[in-house]
Amino acid sequence: AGVGRQTRIHAVGDGAPWIADQVDRTLGTQATYLIDLYHLCDYLAAAAAVVAAPDPAAWLAEKKTWLKANRWSEVLDTLRPSVESDEVADEAAPVRACLRYLSNRTGSLDYQGALAAELPIGSGEIESAHRYIMQHRLKRAGAWWTTDNLGKMLALRVLRANHEWDAYWARVNQQAA
Repeated sequence: AGVGRQTRIHAVGDGAPWIADQVDRTLGTQATYLIDLYHLCDYLAAAAAVVAAPDPAAWLAEKKTWLKANRWSEVLDTLRPSVESDEVADEAAPVRACLRYLSNRTGSLDYQGALAAELPIGSGEIESAHRYIMQHRLKRAGAWWTTDNLGKMLALRVLRANHEWDAYWARVNQQAA
């Protein structure tokens, strides 16, 4: 895919530990991992309903601004006074869930750095790519695929989406000659 030993890789995910582990294991210091801001805001929005009852939308907007400026420690500080007691079940403790989510992922919150490098801070574009890269071709009426051919078709679709179509076929033709 054109990735070399000097290539810097920017990975964005929902914060699932296995994803961060996979990025670290397979890419090491060549990659950075950023928590998808949209996923983080799901936790913040749930906490906002408790922490900022009169105007949770304004509180959430302010905290998003803070996160984009790498002020995540201040976001944690605003959550701590409102953390639910241990007697409250996890399912009914959105502030505790948000505090835990953020606290466990502080090494993956460099939104300021990503924005400065003009890198994405959300995974929505990638997550929706399945619709126009895969499903558009593979779910056509009357289309069917064997397991062997499915991977090959997906590889070709990805080539086209990444504007590598002509270069790929030039290499194929050169190797055939």
